[in-house]
Amino acid sequence: MTALPTFQRPLDGVTVVSLEHAIAAPFCTRQLADMGARVIKVERPGVGDFARGYDARVNGLSSHFVWTNRSKESLTLDVKNDEARTILDNLLGQADVLVQNLAPGAATRLGLSFDTLHAEFPGLIVCDISGYGEDGPYHDKKAYDLLIQSEGGFLSTTGTPGSQGMAKAGCSVADIAAGMYAFSNILSALLLRGRTGVGSHIDVSMLESLVEWMGYPMYYAFDGAEPPPRAGASHSTIYPYGPFPTGDDKTVMLGLQNEREWQAFCEKVLQQPELAGDTRFSTNARRSEHRDELRALIVRVFSGMTAEEVLARLDEAQIANAHVNDMHGVWAHPQLKARQRWTLIDSPAGEIPALLPPGQSSTYAPRMQPVPALGEHSEMILAELEYGRDDIQRLKDNRVI
Repeated sequence: MTALPTFQRPLDGVTVVSLEHAIAAPFCTRQLADMGARVIKVERPGVGDFARGYDARVNGLSSHFVWTNRSKESLTLDVKNDEARTILDNLLGQADVLVQNLAPGAATRLGLSFDTLHAEFPGLIVCDISGYGEDGPYHDKKAYDLLIQSEGGFLSTTGTPGSQGMAKAGCSVADIAAGMYAFSNILSALLLRGRTGVGSHIDVSMLESLVEWMGYPMYYAFDGAEPPPRAGASHSTIYPYGPFPTGDDKTVMLGLQNEREWQAFCEKVLQQPELAGDTRFSTNARRSEHRDELRALIVRVFSGMTAEEVLARLDEAQIANAHVNDMHGVWAHPQLKARQRWTLIDSPAGEIPALLPPGQSSTYAPRMQPVPALGEHSEMILAELEYGRDDIQRLKDNRVI
């Protein structure tokens, strides 16, 4: 584990208020916190972000919640209560950014639309994250990650051949895409506000975020052309590119990109240089067309070797390759360890390891602070807003916080 030296961070002094749940908005705001922003997470009293209850895999805490909520302050607030709205307005008056991914229409019903807020807080940046965006025929439709994977065509490209072979991504890819675009748009809005002094409205759609990532298969199917077929863990249009079993019951991943690599693969890996001139395999298109025959040849050679022996030959031939790791293999990955990419953070369940954010800067260390307990910072935040002890106790008694 390692701790980097702390310098001034890019978002030091920026305050973010977030009405968030699940993954898309929390992933966005956690990255803002990584860069130094103060993130005040508004949660329902007694319940909180429902992602807190997804599982209990991290010493009793939810794996999703631990991943997306470090370095935040938790304020419990019943936003439907009139007195809670006063508290929220006081917070927004001091904030730079509001992020929300409530159910469709909920923010508007709460008086938190950009138009309403902009009139009172002209410098506030408002980022709304939803499944389909604020208008269009789907604007009020509920959306979860798997549903967006389906609507966005992602499921048509994943899994094994045939209509029943679809498989979803093993992580929340649509939520992550939306969170990333929310994050980058907020950074852009902060830069723009620095020039104009005026806040922006950002409308992030999970569907649009994921469809942007589907650019290759969409253009491959341009103008009615046949879409790329499902190919399991192999590449749908490049071959050999994918997993292959070895003689010690393990699997290696490899990928070829050009004819020079194909020749080296035949000579140094398969040790059958004559295959390079075989007309069935003379171009990528032909190799892909005859992939079953070529796979049988490769598997036959690899069956007499261990995974490490295959990887050694691939390295010698300068063919791209990889181990097929499970999560335990990733936790123990030698490259992450060598680059000191792990640190420890605190949580309500004690210290837990956390991956430092991708993108190592020479000028600042990311903020890596605790995962908050539900309502842990409510009293502190209210005290900053000049609420006295008696007022705070009354708010508790009335279940406002």
